[in-house]
Amino acid sequence: MKHAETVTFGGSALDRAGEVRADKEAVAALRADDAARAILFWRGKVLIDPARPASVVRLPLDHPVLADAGSAPILLGREEGGARFAYDLSPWMPDDFDPRQLGSFVDQSEQRHPMLPPDYAFVEMRRVMTWLSPRDAELAATGKAILAWHENHGYCARCGFETVVNDAGWQRNCPACRASHFPRTDPVVIMLITHGNSVLMGRSPGWPEGMFSLLAGFVEPGETLEAAVRREVFEEAGVQVGQVSYLASQPWPFPASLMFGCAGEATSHEITIDPKEIEEALWVSKEDMMDVFAGQHPKIKPARKGAIAHFLLENWLADTLD
Repeated sequence: MKHAETVTFGGSALDRAGEVRADKEAVAALRADDAARAILFWRGKVLIDPARPASVVRLPLDHPVLADAGSAPILLGREEGGARFAYDLSPWMPDDFDPRQLGSFVDQSEQRHPMLPPDYAFVEMRRVMTWLSPRDAELAATGKAILAWHENHGYCARCGFETVVNDAGWQRNCPACRASHFPRTDPVVIMLITHGNSVLMGRSPGWPEGMFSLLAGFVEPGETLEAAVRREVFEEAGVQVGQVSYLASQPWPFPASLMFGCAGEATSHEITIDPKEIEEALWVSKEDMMDVFAGQHPKIKPARKGAIAHFLLENWLADTLD
């Protein structure tokens, strides 16, 4: 395994059981197996046991809390001889629920179901992603992303008719026009753009004070990763980029992106930002980035641990990029 595959949400080699998804009898047999377990989600949050080391909770499929699930379970894969299914408990409403906390940049709220042990909590995944093992992180990311897809794709994009779920949650079919719909993943490039000893950093409007990251943007239809890197950097910061190479990828289930980490060599240095895209951009030397990671920089705070931006910058400083 390449070092690049150790990024958060990657590298667990989960058996996704794709060969049985279309076989309803086989999926039913997996659900009937005593080794099968449920992984619970609530409005995009995953249920964890926060006791260190923290872990994603796995419940037997006969647990009474599953009666609160709002839809059929989704087969995530197999581990340790048993299938793992995602259950969405979003219809359940906690007594102390404050909707203003959901969707905030840093959601610190936790929700606890009365049928579960008091330590178990539904938590925002960005907050706890570095607490989890690679396997737990992959299961959580997969479940969160596919449940978000179901939430937003209940009707046929071709004719507007309500679709039905098939293939153990990995397909939606339209009874009216016979169209088949599959989970989507949006490709995003995130760029380690260097010029000599410095790397290009930027921040979006509305980010917390001191938060900077690598530039990033969605890949457009008909566009290569390399072209997307050059276009996005020029659009956001006015910097020209020459050679581009691939470094690493990261599933990013917020809601469902695949981040392609790329390195690019800038052929120009002057920065001219597009204020509609970013609020600020600047070159940061390796020496200054060391201060950033040490928490000693006067302006920039360290990149969020677990995100591919932190992974790329950390390995750029250590000269350990694959």
